Amino acid sequence: MAGWTTLVQPETLAIGLGRGDLAIVDCRFSLLDAAAGEQAYLTSHLPGAVYAHLERDLSDMHRHGEGRHPWPSADAFTERLSRWGIDPRTQVVAYDDGDGAHAARLWFLLRVLGHGKAAVLDGGWSRWTALGLPVTSAPSAPARRAYAGSFDPARVCDADAVQAHLAGGGVLLDARAAPRFRGEQEPLDRIAGHVPGASNRPYADNLANGQFKSAMQLAAEFRALLGDRPGSDVVAMCGSGVTACHNLLAMERAGLKGGRLYAGSWSGWISDPSRPIATGA
Repeated sequence: MAGWTTLVQPETLAIGLGRGDLAIVDCRFSLLDAAAGEQAYLTSHLPGAVYAHLERDLSDMHRHGEGRHPWPSADAFTERLSRWGIDPRTQVVAYDDGDGAHAARLWFLLRVLGHGKAAVLDGGWSRWTALGLPVTSAPSAPARRAYAGSFDPARVCDADAVQAHLAGGGVLLDARAAPRFRGEQEPLDRIAGHVPGASNRPYADNLANGQFKSAMQLAAEFRALLGDRPGSDVVAMCGSGVTACHNLLAMERAGLKGGRLYAGSWSGWISDPSRPIATGA
């Protein structure tokens, strides 16, 4: 598969600015202020970048019982891609403030759509600006391109599929911070704890000094969790199906492909009071 497919370094992307087949998407977002990311984009962004709002563009907030950031329909998502000047041949690079969690959501949406040439800017906006690379406040108005496609339903799970996956001995990796996983604190959802049978892999563990760890180091760490299981034996989850994508990106960087996402994640799981809840390690 040609192109950048997991990560791209800022210095490499800077050389490619202006390429006709390149689309850059700013995914900065804050759960504390849903308007902050877009305001930051309007103030300054990478040259040529368009803005993707987590709740408006990368989720379908009209769906109920499917978590805080429900998975969008393929029709809605491909319409946004078309509006951003993206077609199936486009090299897409997504970035956020730095850790890649929101950018990874766009990366996985594209991956499930079958779009291979998609990558996350390693270190994001923080590293780009620290290196003194070009920024602009000029608005971007890319020409519309046609994008038709559908999501691979095998890559996205609901709660029933998660329960069947666990019953069959599959791995469920929760990307939330350890205190949330253990049920000691819960700043976002109404109930604390985790899905019984899940294992904890905080997405922040994929990073060192603000960038992704090497493929070799990530492979060693995920192998310690998975043993000889392939990536396709993993379902990833988090609080709302966003930071879980960071683990899926790290796994693919490590050569462990085919992982699936529990889109509703913890906030979707607890929408049904009959589902069991575990606490502790």
